Amino acid sequence: MRAGRNGRRLRTAAAVLALGLLAAGCGGSGGGDGTVTLRYSWWGDASRAKLINKTVALFEKKHPGITVKTDFLEYEDYWKKFATQSAGGGAPDVFQNSAAFLREYGAKNVLLDLTPQVRAGHLRTDGFRAGLEKAGEVDGKLLAVPVGGNTFALIYDVAEFEKAGVSPEKGWTWDQYHAAVEKISESGGIKGAAANAGVMYLYDLVLRQQDKAFYTADGELGFTKDDLRTWWNDNYADVEDGTLVPQKKADQVAPKSVLAAGLAASEFSWDNFIVRWSAETDAELALAPLPTTDGERTGQYISSLMLSGYARTQHPEEVARFIDFMVHDPGVGKIMGYNRGVLATERQAAAYEPEGPDERVAEYEQQIAGLVEPMTPQPAGTSVTEAAFLRIWGDVAHGTTSVAEGVDQFFSEAEQALRS
Repeated sequence: MRAGRNGRRLRTAAAVLALGLLAAGCGGSGGGDGTVTLRYSWWGDASRAKLINKTVALFEKKHPGITVKTDFLEYEDYWKKFATQSAGGGAPDVFQNSAAFLREYGAKNVLLDLTPQVRAGHLRTDGFRAGLEKAGEVDGKLLAVPVGGNTFALIYDVAEFEKAGVSPEKGWTWDQYHAAVEKISESGGIKGAAANAGVMYLYDLVLRQQDKAFYTADGELGFTKDDLRTWWNDNYADVEDGTLVPQKKADQVAPKSVLAAGLAASEFSWDNFIVRWSAETDAELALAPLPTTDGERTGQYISSLMLSGYARTQHPEEVARFIDFMVHDPGVGKIMGYNRGVLATERQAAAYEPEGPDERVAEYEQQIAGLVEPMTPQPAGTSVTEAAFLRIWGDVAHGTTSVAEGVDQFFSEAEQALRS
């Protein structure tokens, strides 16, 4: 009898332990005092973390029954960690997301379908700007909710471009851009631009100007090896002749941008990055539309930074209420400003008066409003192809891999990822 009781106790203890481990692996937890704890992760720097933690404190003040634990990493490290967490069943309850990853993680059943929470009244989908309420929908499921909208730009050092007598304007061409960065580089002391040839989103826009795209509507690569060889050969030549910042120097200042570090006079990125970079340099920065092939079409689109929930969270209602607060509460809009792009909802946008770099973002998006096109589809496998594109270009830029070898390697890895 004693052995039987002990056996039952051991089996019971094992079952309790297993349930505890399962709960730990499925996001947040419930406290013994009735409180709920959510885990919230995002990518960004310390300045973004400071702002987000203020919004979390505001949420907890208004929702005393919910505690939020936060963590963040820079972009590449964030997605590496998230891939490991989601594969192991331990992703955070709420996390920052983007359109590039919706289909991929949606297909893996990692993302919580928020539609039932909308129907239950825990999450509002009205009051969004410019149709952004549809940005997180995939195949009839609401897998993410936008917190900000942004588009690509050339972020540049005003003084350096003025010294070179260059005024980046709407409709300028790639020939004019290259002439400008060459003139700045020839003056010595600073390079004309960063070597951004490994940025998938930039190359996508270059392709769109040529009536192509990084991906086709069928989820395949929308360009040829010859296209990519030309792009990487041209950029590698510019690095070699001293027009663009060498990869080794860019690595030395990372995660700081070469523009904010004073190594280059310009860099292509999302327009809201001017907010972060302006805080990292004394130089006056401004935004210019992308150079064009024909003097008209930039290929630009509005993307959005989003919040998603984890499909295995134990607290879907609390996740929905948290996302709703972060998207709609005016106080959150006042705190975040345009750190994650122009605020996604009318209510938050009305509560915030942009100034400084944020004002430049607002003016820029108004300036390019007529240039914006529909966004390129982002198929499952995008995270792998984006990482491979950046990594392999880095090897090419370092001179450890030839352009020809790099192109073959990228196509091999990308095609396998897109077939998986």
